[in-house]
Amino acid sequence: MRTLSNIVRRDLKLFFKDKGMFFSALITPMILLVLYATFLANVYRDSYASALPQGVTIPEKLLNGTVVSQLISALLAVSCVTVSFCANLMMIQDKANGTIKDFSVSPVKKSTVAAGYFAASASSTLIVTFSALAVSLIYLATQGWYMTAADVLFVILDVFLLTLFGTALSSCVNFFLNTNGQASAVGTIVSAGYGFICGAYMTISSFGAGLQRVLSFLPGTYGTCLVKNHMMRGVFAEMEKVGFPPEVMTEIKDSVDFNFYFFGTKVAVPAMYAVLIGAVILFTGLFVLFNILKKRAK
Repeated sequence: MRTLSNIVRRDLKLFFKDKGMFFSALITPMILLVLYATFLANVYRDSYASALPQGVTIPEKLLNGTVVSQLISALLAVSCVTVSFCANLMMIQDKANGTIKDFSVSPVKKSTVAAGYFAASASSTLIVTFSALAVSLIYLATQGWYMTAADVLFVILDVFLLTLFGTALSSCVNFFLNTNGQASAVGTIVSAGYGFICGAYMTISSFGAGLQRVLSFLPGTYGTCLVKNHMMRGVFAEMEKVGFPPEVMTEIKDSVDFNFYFFGTKVAVPAMYAVLIGAVILFTGLFVLFNILKKRAK
C-alpha cells in the first residue's frame, strides 16, 4: 500500500509540475463555460421563449436558471471525460521517455504501477472537475438558483461517477498508446466527438430515431442525463408551481433529455445509475484484464 501511495504521489506531482498538462486540463472546462455563457446562452434562451405556448410567460430569473442549468449540465458531462484523457497522459509519457523500463526492472509490481496510474489520473481529474463544478454553481447562483441541498449532493455524486467512468475509459484507450503524438490524436478526437455522442452539445431528442437508439446504448449518455436530472429538477418544479400545463412540462423535459427513453420506454434515474456504475466496473475490469494479459504475454 505504501508503494502504491508513493507512485500516486509521484504521478500527481509530475502532473501538477507540468504546467502545460495541468493548465490544459484546468482551462478546458473554464473555456467551455465562457463559450457557453457568451454564445449559447442567448440561443437557448430564445429557443425556450419561442417554444412556450401563446399566453404562457416565464419569469426572467426562471428562464435564466433553466438555460444556465442546461449549459452547466453539458459542461460537466463533457469535462469529466475529456479532462480524464488529458490527466491520464502520464502513463503514455512514461512509455515515451522510457521511465516505464525503470519500473519494469524494479521490485515494484506491474499491477501496482497500473493501479497508481489509475488512482492518480482519477484524483487529478476530480480536482479539475470539482473546481469546474464549484465555479459553475457560483455562476448559477448569480443567474437563477432553484436547486436544493439534495440536488447539489446528487450532482456531486454524478460528477464523481462520470469522472471514474472517464478515468476507466481513458485508461483502457491509453493502454495501447505509446507516443505523445498518438495521445494528442486520441485526445483531439475525444474532445471533438464525445460531446455530441453523449448528448451534451446537442440533445439526443434532436437526432433521428435510428441514431437515438444507437446512442441509448452508450453509458456516457446516461451520465449526461443524470446531471441534467439533478441540475434542472428545481427549475422544472418551479415551472409547475407557476402554472405550466403538464403536457408542456413533458414536452420541455423530453426536448432537453431530462426524460430519456430506451426504445420508447422511459429510463428511471436508478436505472441510469446502474448503467453508469456498470460501465465504470466494466472498463476498470478491462483495464485490469489488459495488464494481466500483457504480463502473461511477456
